[in-house]
Formats: sequence, structure tokens, C-alpha cells
Amino acid sequence: MNPLLINRRHFFGRVGLGATALSALLSEESSANDGLPGLPHFAPKAKRVIYLFQSGAPSQLDLFDHKPQLAERHGADLPDSIRQGQRLTGMTATQDHFPIAPSKFRFAQHGRGGAWLSELLPHTARVADELCFIRTMHTEAINHDPAITFFQTGAQLAGRPSIGSWLSYGLGSANHDLPAFVALLSNGTGNPNDQPLYDRLWSSGFLPTTHQGIKFRAGGDPVLFLSNPAGLDATARRRMLDDLAKLNGMQLAEFGDPEIATRISQYELAYRMQASVPELTDVSKEPAAAFDLYGPEARKPGTFAANCLLARRLAERGVRFIQLFHRGWDQHTKLPVQLPGQCRDTDQPSAALITDLKQRGLLDDTLVVWGGEFGRTVYCQGRLTKDDYGRDHHPRCFTIWLAGGGIRRGMTFGETDDFSYNVVRDPVDVHDLHATLLHCLGIDHTKLTFKFQGRHHRLTDVFGNVVKPILA
Repeated sequence: MNPLLINRRHFFGRVGLGATALSALLSEESSANDGLPGLPHFAPKAKRVIYLFQSGAPSQLDLFDHKPQLAERHGADLPDSIRQGQRLTGMTATQDHFPIAPSKFRFAQHGRGGAWLSELLPHTARVADELCFIRTMHTEAINHDPAITFFQTGAQLAGRPSIGSWLSYGLGSANHDLPAFVALLSNGTGNPNDQPLYDRLWSSGFLPTTHQGIKFRAGGDPVLFLSNPAGLDATARRRMLDDLAKLNGMQLAEFGDPEIATRISQYELAYRMQASVPELTDVSKEPAAAFDLYGPEARKPGTFAANCLLARRLAERGVRFIQLFHRGWDQHTKLPVQLPGQCRDTDQPSAALITDLKQRGLLDDTLVVWGGEFGRTVYCQGRLTKDDYGRDHHPRCFTIWLAGGGIRRGMTFGETDDFSYNVVRDPVDVHDLHATLLHCLGIDHTKLTFKFQGRHHRLTDVFGNVVKPILA
């Protein structure tokens, strides 16, 4: 062998340490597949998460954060004392004025907790007593890509593991015939040309790649290359995988590279998924009442409604982290026209998911999250008219909701100012949210770590506090 091609692992294998290293790596890989020793750290309230991520940033002012006094200020400039020199995006930085745009949609209180909800969310209103609204989410990012990345990974720069990967690494899978982490995508009708979403959002980053999310597709094979190619039957594929495992095993014994062990395990998972995934995605046996519950688009693969129904089926089968990404919430212009479409896409299916999980006894140990990457400004982007307005990005305060395992029901947490521009009481940042989600799953966020490049990393970095008032 050319000595210039010998790497560190190969060297240790040659000098007699290979067997020890290989044993440790295989032990680590086995442990990773089944979760880490000692986890959960304490009794969990939730066993799994369904995260309904609304990409593009829903307007809290038009959906959740009712500010009726703004009607008297229509068209007036946002006071400098409120804006406090906040940074602006390139879309509004050149505006001479920042005219206040009150919501044109009616609001009403719902449930025993009296949650304020827009008329655009009638189905969500019916399950308001199951939800916990956080009005005071805030984030560091002001543009979509870093903000979305921040919510998935706890960092604005790409390359860190996503939250689903951290859970797969820490808690393992409850169903070895399905991935621990599944991503589902849908495109909204409000703004169909909204920003794209990238596969790195469900990446495992520096964690072993066995923990990365698996994207399910709406057409063809739900997972790429799941079907056997023409001329290859199941028996031949099993023989091929056995032979391939032997070859990979030889390479693993020689080099001790944990990614080779990951490759072996992923081939085996793919083989098992050939039976489990078609059964999972075949909704033909779902009763008509289920489709009626989730809405008219529930029978159309790739819609948010169909994905919500699929999320319930994934939850039933023990998938640890299920993330739905729904695009189209970026209403810089024509908000009164575009926002109703987005709500038609998502309102009934989101509420149906809560109802369905509760009816099946799954809501108590399933944590559901609904929200985007930031909020929208109270001032209008572009020209304000009586009937039309748009809103720019606003990271300083916005609303999300949670429901299910470990979360108090029927409450609203936090308070914003009269312009839904600044947090007045009980701020919650992205790291706090992550710490709270992990807490509901029985994980101390400060103790779920992975050593990479000489440093012990965690989802919450060196930040994060559990939001205890919202815990059940």
C-alpha cells in the first residue's frame, strides 16, 4: 500500500488497535440506533413530536395577536420610539414612511382560555382549549434561510444537526422498520412561488448520517430507490445486500470508519422499508370520516391535509420526529388576498390532527408544534390602501402554538406591545423553545451533547431555558 494513502484509522488498525477501535465503533453505532444510555434523563411526557412548520412566516397580526386599537392609526407612521432603530430588510430599508396597517380580518375569543383568533382560523378556534399560544417568540435572524435554519438546528449557519436528528441520536427509534425522523413537504396556495426548502434542513450535520431525516415524496416511490429495479426480485435483492454487507464489513474491519457501519444499517433499513412504507402510505383503508375530518384535499397526495393524515399514521407507528414543511406564507404584498389561501390549506388539517390524535389517545404523548421562522411587521411594505397591504419580516415578536404531551392546555403565554412590535412580558427565544421541547421528551438539553472538532456541541448551544409556565 502507498504509505501516503494510510489514514489515522488505517494506521491504528495495522498496529493492532483496529479490533479494539472497531469494537468500540460498533458498540457506539448499536447504541446510537437504540438511543443513548441513560436517556431519557427523566420520565417524559411526550414520546414523539409532530412539527407543523409554516415556512415563509405567518402574520401574527392577522392570525393570533389581536390589536384592535390599530384601526385608529391606519396609515400613520410607526413611532420611532416603538421601532427603536430596528434593522430593516432590503425590501423596506429605502421606504420614507412606515405606515401602520391594521388587520382587515375580524377577531374573536375562543375556548375557556379566551384565546384571540382571526376569522381565517375557524377550525383552529374549535380546538383552542387544546392549544398553548406563545405570543412572544423572537429570533435573531431577519431573513428566511438563516431563520428557518435556526429553528431546525439552533444555528443560523448551515451544517448543524437538525432537531429531529438530535432526537434520533438521543432517543433512537421506536420502530426499526421506519426512520426515526421523517420530513414531508407541501406547497401553499397563498404564495406558490415562495422560497425553496433545502434537504439540509433535515440533515444530521456532524452526527452519524443514520440520524438524518428521510424525505417522503408525494409521487412515485415515497422514498427514492425504494422499489426493486426491473428484473430484480426480493430474493435476489436480499442476496445482493448480504454480499454487500460482507464487503462493507471487510472495509469496516480494516478502516474502522463509523460511516461504513452507518451505510450497512441504512441498507438494512431500506430493505425493511420496502414492506413498511407502502403499507404506511396506503390510506385507502382509512374511513371516509377521516378524510372528511382533514378536509377536501386529504385525498390528494402532497397537500398539507394529506401530509397531516400521514403524520398521524407515522405517529401511530412510533416515528420519533415528524416534520411537515408548508411553503407560501411570505406575504410582502397582497396579504389580504394571499393569506386566506394559506389558511384554507392549513387550518382544517391542523385542527383535524389535534382532534384525531386526541380521539386515538395519542395526543397525551405526542407534542405538536405549529409556527414559522419569524413574524410580520405592523407597518406596510410598499403602498398601503384601504383594502390592500403587505408586511415585511419581523423577528422581534411572533406567535406559535403547541399542544399535547407535556404542555398546558387552553392558555396564552406572553404579551406584546400595542403594535405587536416588541415583547412586553415573557420573551421566548428559539433556544428556549428547543430546551422546552426536549424537556417534554425527558431530555435535559444541557446533557444531550456530541463531541465534534474538539468541542461538545448541543442543540441549544450554550443557551436555552425551559419555559416552565407552559408545562402541564
